[in-house]
Amino acid sequence: MTEYEASRTMAALPELVYDEAADLRTMERWLPRDLHIEPQEPPAVTVSHGAEAERERALVRAEHDQLRVEWGTRDNGHYAGWLQVAGIGAGASEVTVHLSFFDPDTAPPGAQVEAALGQSLDRLADQVEMRADQP
Repeated sequence: MTEYEASRTMAALPELVYDEAADLRTMERWLPRDLHIEPQEPPAVTVSHGAEAERERALVRAEHDQLRVEWGTRDNGHYAGWLQVAGIGAGASEVTVHLSFFDPDTAPPGAQVEAALGQSLDRLADQVEMRADQP
């Protein structure tokens, strides 16, 4: 198993950050650019990686009371992950994303995963900032 984790501080209340991160309708705005999600009957989703990629059945579970989102593939168990939002005081939050790849043959290169995690957290921070600026 290969695991990756990244964190980022955001200048917003944890509930606002969580609401943006957990919204399946807008999740693609901050996820890696080649990752596409089609919501099905909750908690089911279909995920594809790139335009020509095979679609995979997955699950996404959002736990509002815990400010946590968990996901993973349904049929093949290739990967799973979670996002956790924590308040750190003064209207700020820390967001942590964790990914686990269970099959080393299907895991992307580590540098690619680490870059995607950082870029995704940056895009989430941008989305949260835009949402916080709205009246």
